[in-house]
Amino acid sequence: MHKYELMVILDPSVEDRTVAPMIDKFLAAVTSQGGTADNVDIWGRRRMTYPIQKHAEGIYVVVNVTSTPAAVTEMDRLLKLNEFVLRTKVLRIEDAVFSINPIMYVPEEKAPRAPRGGRPGGKRPSGPKGN
Repeated sequence: MHKYELMVILDPSVEDRTVAPMIDKFLAAVTSQGGTADNVDIWGRRRMTYPIQKHAEGIYVVVNVTSTPAAVTEMDRLLKLNEFVLRTKVLRIEDAVFSINPIMYVPEEKAPRAPRGGRPGGKRPSGPKGN
């Protein structure tokens, strides 16, 4: 069992009261195979950075799931078949967490660059230009 985070963007024409039952229907694919839905967070209507399928806004839902990879793949497949789902994104939590703490991160010291040398052959040639 692994922990996953799923983000779903739904069509804005979906009524707000039908969002939770719709998501629960998709989570049934996970719970039927022994997985659990740890947290369902409905963000609501948000404006998108760029239009998706000619929609400028969407209903965002973030779900944390503990399940097998096969169950999450099946849930993602069911989401993509639904006409009200604009976009989905599934991340495995272990892969998404950085292994380096940004506060304690100290970049490696790079060796100082060597000074630039002169031009080969000395100075620029002197004399009249463009003869």
